[in-house]
Amino acid sequence: MLIHSASQLLTLAGGPQRGRDLGRLGILEDGGVLVRQGKITAVAKSAELLAAYPDEPSISAHGKVVMPGFVDPHTHLVWAGDRAAEFELRLQGKTYMEIMASGGGIVSTVRATRQASIEALLAQTRERARRMLQYGTTTAEAKTGYGLEVQTELKQLEVLLRLDAEGPLEICPTFLGAHAIPPEYRDDPQAYTHLVWEEMLPAVQRWWASHAPGRHLPFVDVFCETGAFSLEQSRAILEQARRLGFPLKIHADEFDNLGGAALAVELGATSADHLVKTSPEEWRALAKSDTVAVALPCTPFGLAEAHYPPVRPFLEADGLLAIATDLNPGTAWCENMQFAIALACRYLHLTPAQAIAAATINAAAALGMSDRVGSLEVGKQADLVVLSVADYRHLGYRFGGNLVERVIKRGEVVV
Repeated sequence: MLIHSASQLLTLAGGPQRGRDLGRLGILEDGGVLVRQGKITAVAKSAELLAAYPDEPSISAHGKVVMPGFVDPHTHLVWAGDRAAEFELRLQGKTYMEIMASGGGIVSTVRATRQASIEALLAQTRERARRMLQYGTTTAEAKTGYGLEVQTELKQLEVLLRLDAEGPLEICPTFLGAHAIPPEYRDDPQAYTHLVWEEMLPAVQRWWASHAPGRHLPFVDVFCETGAFSLEQSRAILEQARRLGFPLKIHADEFDNLGGAALAVELGATSADHLVKTSPEEWRALAKSDTVAVALPCTPFGLAEAHYPPVRPFLEADGLLAIATDLNPGTAWCENMQFAIALACRYLHLTPAQAIAAATINAAAALGMSDRVGSLEVGKQADLVVLSVADYRHLGYRFGGNLVERVIKRGEVVV
């Protein structure tokens, strides 16, 4: 098909954007995109494309922005149940860590997810994936981590592979067996750490080889945080994952600065995520590395916290920044990357252009996928959204609604 006459075609061409370069949208006014067999085959002025391909089935985007589909590089998409009661407790003054220590939080969702059949889990997760797509997300990372034992973790991976095969949302799975200490190991967290790296990681590797042959191994992530996994425990798990060939991610410094960001740099992790309490020294180390810093502004918003990741100095130091929703049942039940962009503009102090780049090409880099998605360039996957507005700055400026009028995934109109 030929999508033409866009008021602004945002190409985001040229690869991931570091530091002060963030926000280079590559705007082509009255632009068009030619799609063949799910790939982008031409990007040019509409008049040029219409003259060269007069018989091509076409979509007019007159008066509208056309841009890459959003890439959400940090979600906990697959779970059962909800934690609405805990939201009420937080409003009454309980902290996230207090709720977690009393048996709520992540462990509450673990109980519901362990009890859910795979079909029930698939149905609940499919609904969230559908909403993500309607808000313009065409590729998303999705973590396990609500099983905390082998069979339920593998059940979550199976759900993610089945949903990815169903489409149209493209899913990049992550194994997060080290999300929390399960109740049965509350008095011996070190034993659970050993279970993760001695038994669960090899089990995931074997399972993946038989269920996703020829496909790259999923990411392995660890929640390095007070009350979850210490820096030493996180290191043990991630080093073992690296030995087994898994690519790495880490939850770091959401509530306390334990050194997780520095560990991510040392081990060559693809991304370090959260980073609310990261030290200036670790921010500088991140900025000098190829590890993508993923900010999750929906999470402090969901917790009514005043502190957000201090990303401006990081950009001044030439760092690589992405943003994500952190979609999860406890702190950020939000499927909408447009809202993450609006929060990033207000609380991370990004411009709309910077937030858009962080939600597309840089978010793709946080998944190791920037060669395939995140920009509109010849040879890349034809993942596009058409907005109902003529100026990209309405993203960030407006919030609470949906500016996406049409979603195209691999060259097919899916919304």
